[in-house]
Amino acid sequence: MAAINNDWLEALQGEFKKPYYKKLFETVNEEYRTRQIFPPADDIFNAFHLTPLHKVKVVILGQDPYHEVNQAHGMCFSVNPGVKIPPSLVNIYKELHDDLGCYIPNNGYLMPWAKQGVFLLNTVMSVEEGKANSHANKGWEIFTDHTIQKINEKEDPVVFMLWGRNARNKASMIDRNKHLVLECAHPSPLSAYHGFFGCRHFSQANAFLVQHGKEPIHWQIENL
Repeated sequence: MAAINNDWLEALQGEFKKPYYKKLFETVNEEYRTRQIFPPADDIFNAFHLTPLHKVKVVILGQDPYHEVNQAHGMCFSVNPGVKIPPSLVNIYKELHDDLGCYIPNNGYLMPWAKQGVFLLNTVMSVEEGKANSHANKGWEIFTDHTIQKINEKEDPVVFMLWGRNARNKASMIDRNKHLVLECAHPSPLSAYHGFFGCRHFSQANAFLVQHGKEPIHWQIENL
């Protein structure tokens, strides 16, 4: 697994030494050696590489990576260029269109968000092919909870977008006096009509950022 080498390293290095993480590391490495695991091992920390802690302005939490070939690349909801846009991301794009007038792009590559400070974190960071949630309860949740705590400790106000029950369970970890917590249903086709559509989280996030003297996020993903 590719090492973290930006300011996340200082924030998280204590975790890397803990027994749970050593066990997680060994377990996941063995899984990569013996099974088809996603994302590719070198991509597992992409969200951390692309969005250093000091640049985090918005956090979007996912559950676990896409579990089909060529989809996952270390950022929640994002897929590599040339890969069919998954249904949840299609619904995110629909909400962006209704909220901010963004056109629906021809790709699901969310790298431009990450580079602007949108931290795209899956609470479980690996998965076996074809088996959603197969790496739950192996230790990733402890690691990503600590990651969320480190963001919560930032002096800068951050927007947390918590979609679905799994993500919303993290709300109690966040200081609402400092940060903006936006909660709604998951964008999955199973739940999007129960509160995701019409949530207007993207415009609310930008209004909050501007209110605190920050550049808003350019949410439009361009066609490739």
